[in-house]
Amino acid sequence: MKSLYTIGLLVMSNIFMTFAWYSHLKFKELRWFESLPLFLVVLLSWGIALFEYFFQVPANRIGFKGYGGPFSLLQLKVLQEVITLLVFVIFTLFFFKTETFRWNHIIGFIFLVLAVYFMFKK
Repeated sequence: MKSLYTIGLLVMSNIFMTFAWYSHLKFKELRWFESLPLFLVVLLSWGIALFEYFFQVPANRIGFKGYGGPFSLLQLKVLQEVITLLVFVIFTLFFFKTETFRWNHIIGFIFLVLAVYFMFKK
C-alpha cells in the first residue's frame, strides 16, 4: 500500500512541479500576464512549486526503506524521473498542443521503462 501512496504523491508533486516550471510559457498569451516583470513570474512559479513539496517530501518519506517504505533511494529517484517525464508529456500535449509525440519519443520511453525494470530487479 505504501508503494501506491508513494506513486500517487509523486504524481501529484509532479503535476504541481510541471505547472510551476512551464505554465508561464503558455500564460504569456494572457493579456494581464504578458506585462508581469520576471521577478513576479518567478514568485508566482515558486508559489505553485510550494505545493510540489507538500507532496514530494511525504512521498519520499513514505516510500523510502529507511522509514519503512518499499523503495531504496535509487529506486525512488528513477521512479520520480519516469513519473516526471510522463506528467510532462501529458502536460505538453494537452496544455501547449503544439508539440507532437513521435516514434523516437516512444523508443525513449521504452528505455525508461527498462531502466525502471532494471532498478527494481533483485
